[in-house]
Amino acid sequence: MSHSDQKNSLVRVRFAPSPTGHLHIGGLRAALFNFLFARHHKGIFLVRIEDTDLVRSKAEYVRSIIDSLAWTDIVSDEPLHIQSEFIAEHKKMIAKLVDDRKAYRCYCSVPSTAADGESYFKYDAKCRLLSAENEDLEQSYVIRLKVPREQHEIVFDDLIHGPITFALDQIDDFIIARSDGTPIYNFVVVVDDALMKITHVIRGEEHIPNTPRQILLYKALGFEVPLFAHLPLILSPSGGKLSKRDGATSVLEYKKNGFLAEALCNYLVRLGWAHGDQEIFTRQELIDYFTMKAIGTHGAIFDHQKLQWVNGVYMRAYTAEKLFDCIVKDIDADWPQRLGSWKHEQIIFALGLYKERTSTLVELIDVIDALYEMNNHTKKEDMEQFVTIPTLEQFDRLQEKINSLDVYTHDSLKILLKELCAEYAIKLVMLAQPIRLALTATTGSPGIIELMVLLGKKETLRRLQKFSAHSKVFLS
Repeated sequence: MSHSDQKNSLVRVRFAPSPTGHLHIGGLRAALFNFLFARHHKGIFLVRIEDTDLVRSKAEYVRSIIDSLAWTDIVSDEPLHIQSEFIAEHKKMIAKLVDDRKAYRCYCSVPSTAADGESYFKYDAKCRLLSAENEDLEQSYVIRLKVPREQHEIVFDDLIHGPITFALDQIDDFIIARSDGTPIYNFVVVVDDALMKITHVIRGEEHIPNTPRQILLYKALGFEVPLFAHLPLILSPSGGKLSKRDGATSVLEYKKNGFLAEALCNYLVRLGWAHGDQEIFTRQELIDYFTMKAIGTHGAIFDHQKLQWVNGVYMRAYTAEKLFDCIVKDIDADWPQRLGSWKHEQIIFALGLYKERTSTLVELIDVIDALYEMNNHTKKEDMEQFVTIPTLEQFDRLQEKINSLDVYTHDSLKILLKELCAEYAIKLVMLAQPIRLALTATTGSPGIIELMVLLGKKETLRRLQKFSAHSKVFLS
């Protein structure tokens, strides 16, 4: 096989999650790499639900997987392939292998461990040459594939790792169907990939040990062997296996925690793949630039802070209206109702102000909620630093001037503050922090004029008056 990204035929790839749990970020990255590869080559991206583990597979996980892919705009180009719907075809092909004497019934019991205590048990192929008249179909049996003994090794040219060699004397005549007749994973994967006309199998490198057995099955069944690409692992900051604490939570948890789908995808693609030093990509750029040769062979470290940074970049690029839509759709549909006295225009204005200062939608909601509710109290140390006797006089004058405004706008407030500073011969910074404390109870916020516009004349005066009263008590 040629070590190239593409065969001559139309590229067809698949993402094949098992509905035994929610879709996690490692799975999402695999889906992304398949999707981008297909789009780059103007090919077909498919989704297969591998639900043949009837005990652990659940409909709720199927829905969760599909919802996760839909949220990230990774959608199958053809109807979903549900693996369990093709069991009859799987069994038919197993029977054909037996009929063609490429597989055989095995009546031997396989111990879970060898006599010497080792976990690996090498099957002695006792039933391989069993004649038909010596078979007893009343007994329990499994089906094993006849591994060709005239061949010494299997070599496949991985599109990421290069040539990989497996010695065939290390591969037994392996089981392809259990004693209850159900096919095993490696068999159904091969049959499904052939039925779906998959040209490239792009998956995690933990599947490398499965590949030689699958190649043997492709050849035994007379199918064309696809090209393989095994993706490097996503690692924890310490270089080990990624745990939930490190970020291995479900995709929908990232959605719930306020990450944008585009940002999460952008970050995950960059785990193991690069295009120069570029960090932020549009979806079309990812499609245009994506090639296998740009994927590294070593595991990529998951950095939650970097993900937050990427998310912040996307949030700042989004319009406030788009952020509003994301919040209502993905986080909390009732959030606008909690800001009951604010009009839609005020909420949008607040989102525009605070998107520059937050890195997730949840943070954005929390900071706006805190501004709206104003339940927090000003810290004593902030009062001591920024509130003085002259501050009280300046605040009284500020309230008088705001009350007298006929037009309450950004421009009129800017002129008012400039006049007030001139009247007391002070710089705006001397007045800005006390005003910020009065309006937000914090020393960090967007510009005070923007805050005053957002809150409106009535609410701004109410907070200034309340702060003045509190300051008089504090200084007395």
